[in-house]
Amino acid sequence: WLDDAACAVEIIHAYSLVHDDLPAMDDDDLRRGRPTTHRAFDEATAILAGDALQCLAFELLSRPVAGEGPTPAQKMQQVRTLSRACGSWGMAGGQAMDLAASAGRIDEAHLETIHRKKTGALISAAVRLAADLALDEDVPAYQHLDRFAAAMGLVFQIRDDILDITADTATLGKRQGADLAHDKATYPVLLGLDGAQRRGLELHQRAMSELVSFGSAAEPLRTLADELLNRHC
Repeated sequence: WLDDAACAVEIIHAYSLVHDDLPAMDDDDLRRGRPTTHRAFDEATAILAGDALQCLAFELLSRPVAGEGPTPAQKMQQVRTLSRACGSWGMAGGQAMDLAASAGRIDEAHLETIHRKKTGALISAAVRLAADLALDEDVPAYQHLDRFAAAMGLVFQIRDDILDITADTATLGKRQGADLAHDKATYPVLLGLDGAQRRGLELHQRAMSELVSFGSAAEPLRTLADELLNRHC
């Protein structure tokens, strides 16, 4: 049953990329080294594919589990967690803010708000979906995990912004320099490459501090955080 939640997050991510690549949004023609959905097929197919993927994610997340799996109440909490992460309070709202912003007209606080929604909300949901099965939202352990995920969501975005400048198209699997071409506000544009790297390290350290109380049990999360900070694509 944890696989259902993990698959639901990945499917939501896939749907978001299909729609994000559309001409009305980022107008990208390459994703993971292959033509984007609307390029390989057409725009209508891409829109419908994204819609269907979103429905599939919630079908998986809400399906009954036999035996000692999550209770119906826990399943409902997971549905709320994921729907909030990808709706107007999360990914969709962040995307709308991102489309409305441009590099010359926002500050770092505004940029952070955008990416806490657009990128961070889904990463936070991935952690929350597991925590929902074991912890109440108001206990310290849940709050530590939530703050860890929020910080790492920004680390992921900062690294993504840096790679858009420093990596090549073949490595990225998408068009290099797309953010600059679209006049997008990014961390390197606001802070410079060195400043963006420092900010990523600061957030990584903040995330690590949230895991101290878990001891060795949090080692998989520490490993994942290091991989996100140092990824090359």
